[in-house]
Amino acid sequence: VQLQASGGGLVQPGGSLRLSCAGSGSAFSFRDVGWYRQAPGKQRELVASITSGGTTGYSDSVKGRFSISRNNAKNTAYLRMNSLKPEDTAVYYCNTIQIGDGWSRPTGSWGQGTLVTVSS
Repeated sequence: VQLQASGGGLVQPGGSLRLSCAGSGSAFSFRDVGWYRQAPGKQRELVASITSGGTTGYSDSVKGRFSISRNNAKNTAYLRMNSLKPEDTAVYYCNTIQIGDGWSRPTGSWGQGTLVTVSS
């Protein structure tokens, strides 16, 4: 399964944006999916994840502001981002993910990502 993120853009602080992650292949519904981001000069970090069964997880930096969901009929996952801050500015990626007890790792190839810029 290959995933491709889209939907980024320029948004003002306090605004909202919804990113989409389109998957190819029929196995999408069986895969756990993660949203990652990489800000300039920083390492890529996992911000949200959703299992094939719908269990979600969030990093502390986005908890309460971001919401991850999926629509398996459309082979698509989403990241709803509310109350955006300038520090949310980054390239956002989605990938298949393996989740363990206290750990996770991406399992697919990285797409181009989609740029989110939060600025007035």
